[in-house]
Amino acid sequence: MLFTLKNTDNKSNARAGLIKTDHGLIETPMFMPVGTAGTVKAVHTRDIQEDIKARIILGNTYHLYLRPGLGILENAGGLHRFINWEKPILTDSGGYQVYSLANIRKLSDEGVRFQSHIDGSTHFFTPEKVIDIQRIIGADIIMAFDECTPYPCERDYAQKSMEITHHWLERCIDHFNQGTCPYGYQQSLFPIVQGSVYKDLRKQSAEFIADMGADGNAIGGLSVGEPHEMMYEMTDVVCNILPKEKPRYLMGVGTPVNILESIALGVDLFDCVMPTRNGRNGMIFTTEGILNMKNEKWKDDHSPVDENGHSFVDKQYSKAYLRHLFAANEMLGAMIASTHNLSFYLWLVKEARKQIIDGQFAEWKGNMVEQLGRRL
Repeated sequence: MLFTLKNTDNKSNARAGLIKTDHGLIETPMFMPVGTAGTVKAVHTRDIQEDIKARIILGNTYHLYLRPGLGILENAGGLHRFINWEKPILTDSGGYQVYSLANIRKLSDEGVRFQSHIDGSTHFFTPEKVIDIQRIIGADIIMAFDECTPYPCERDYAQKSMEITHHWLERCIDHFNQGTCPYGYQQSLFPIVQGSVYKDLRKQSAEFIADMGADGNAIGGLSVGEPHEMMYEMTDVVCNILPKEKPRYLMGVGTPVNILESIALGVDLFDCVMPTRNGRNGMIFTTEGILNMKNEKWKDDHSPVDENGHSFVDKQYSKAYLRHLFAANEMLGAMIASTHNLSFYLWLVKEARKQIIDGQFAEWKGNMVEQLGRRL
């Protein structure tokens, strides 16, 4: 993998770059739609490629390991072929599931024993096993095994968790360096910075991760309930330490405003389930603000979903029609809303890139942040 910085903003730490992988180029900043189990919920893969124009999507190690299972993925030739996706893929290591399954898992220095949420069967993830699983899945970018701490958590717990994450990272790197991708292309391993909301721990973790010399680096353990300003503060601390010549990935973030503020801090890659999860529940993100399509106020509004036309659905469907679909509980409503939101997110990061290159990002961001968070 090769990362090239194209431009940096002179009034913030925002940057425009280009990641080269064996499955194609990724212009940054970039938002990555979440395809947890090999599918972006409620959106056809054709639309992801042709209308939304995503450059990279996510899969999840935990979910794909349990279903469909590694044997099926290996026989298919990896996740790319299994889901008919020719562009890059990133896989989360399962560390977030370790966090979210706290009531059915047991963590130790060796790894994590957990019960499947599907059938209750017991499984054991070690750093080495997580690398092996992601090799078989075949993602272009794979994540090191980590523990994501909850918010709030005591400092002692955050420190012990960070130390386990660092220990697991060393094992991940050793095991990763001993193998290759079974499908003949290059995979890159990204470490994950942890440390909860403690500035000294974040600094310590970022320095440790920076010394690993990986192809790119991730920031985890944020957007788990802490105030947004605290998330920005931790992100800023980390971005000022992680190497400028490597891409930075802020995991699980977030709202359109979160993304713009984090781009300004120096983040290059984002993912979040919000565009599709909120879309399935009738929440629409637009350049003017946020719409709840279940509200009666839209039932006779035949104007486009986004007045400024920043979605592929704008010229096809009106607010009134989309409101009707949700009122009638039609599946098409969730599909249109999810596709619109992803299209909007991809437009947003593409426009941010353009503004960085043109030297106008800071002013543009200030105006956009005021609009994007409004409830319409």
